[in-house]
Amino acid sequence: MKRRELLKAAGAGLASAVVAAPAIAQSTPPLRWRLTTSFPKNLDTLYGACEMFSKAVAELSDQKFQVQVFGPGEIVPAFQVFDAISNNTVEMGNSASYYYIGKDLAFAFGTAVPFGLNTRQMNAWLAYGGGLGLLNELHGTYNIHAIPFGNTTAQMGGWFRKEIKTLDDLKGLKFRVGGVAGQVLSRLGVVPQQIAPGDIFSALEKGAIDAAEWIGPHDDEKLGFIKVAPYYYYPGWWEGCANGFLYIPTAKWAELPKAYQQMVTTAAAQVAADLTAKYDARNAAAIKRLVAAGAQLRPFSVEILDASYKATNELFAEVAARNAMFKKLYDSMTAFRNEQYQWHQVCEATYDNYMIGKRGRI
Repeated sequence: MKRRELLKAAGAGLASAVVAAPAIAQSTPPLRWRLTTSFPKNLDTLYGACEMFSKAVAELSDQKFQVQVFGPGEIVPAFQVFDAISNNTVEMGNSASYYYIGKDLAFAFGTAVPFGLNTRQMNAWLAYGGGLGLLNELHGTYNIHAIPFGNTTAQMGGWFRKEIKTLDDLKGLKFRVGGVAGQVLSRLGVVPQQIAPGDIFSALEKGAIDAAEWIGPHDDEKLGFIKVAPYYYYPGWWEGCANGFLYIPTAKWAELPKAYQQMVTTAAAQVAADLTAKYDARNAAAIKRLVAAGAQLRPFSVEILDASYKATNELFAEVAARNAMFKKLYDSMTAFRNEQYQWHQVCEATYDNYMIGKRGRI
């Protein structure tokens, strides 16, 4: 795609702010930056987003700004991307902020929290509900400037070796699960495991864990989970969406020429729009293939959902009482979510539910 075509694709508003090629050539220096990501190279979605971003920045800058992408372990391990950016070791990083809740539980709001926002609500909250400003207030304390980098859409509940029918079936279950969900599930007897994306399959195959969630049908099919765990549960109530970020050291961002800052923002917006569209398009086909291959689709019971919802609210109330930033983000997100669902109940949900009722089963 040519540079001018990229500008149009990213949106006229953003495109108009990017300076023309002759001005770029005169006012900006050649740059070579590295981008380290938490996500495996075999995922054309998440890793592919980084490659798309690199290409877009190069074309927008007439090849003057080059960003080389590195997978997990090539510069730092998957869960050390945040620290590599915070310490100014690498110029760019791509990760999920809820991987870093050990630093502050408030980071979960940058990706997803149990019973939180759906994809469209998340995008709206970040852009117009004050969410991004609050999150960058938090990221700034760690020397990081964060730019939204795409959303995986609502996620599945994961792959299980056995059926999970009641709360008792959760007790003692070793479950690879990301973010705050582990803390919620531990209250229900689950033993949560934090395992890097590239290591999930082997842990499940060897029996080190009993179940694992990742994202959804397209990525899960690529990672081969159906080979070792037949029961595929839904919904992933801990991730009604899952938002990723592009991380840049605050000082590096400030030093970046304004034209390059705009290119980075433009390219990230293009990548974000593409990633969500890609998941929507490819999950629909992948779920059919997985079912045909033997995946046993199962919904979480109302008993499990209600217990999880109750445990989530109890945990969040406790954390909000002692963590001011968590409370600010929680209050902001909750107010936004409640208002959005008032509107969705009137029109969006009514339309979707009617149309779903008009089609056949998978």
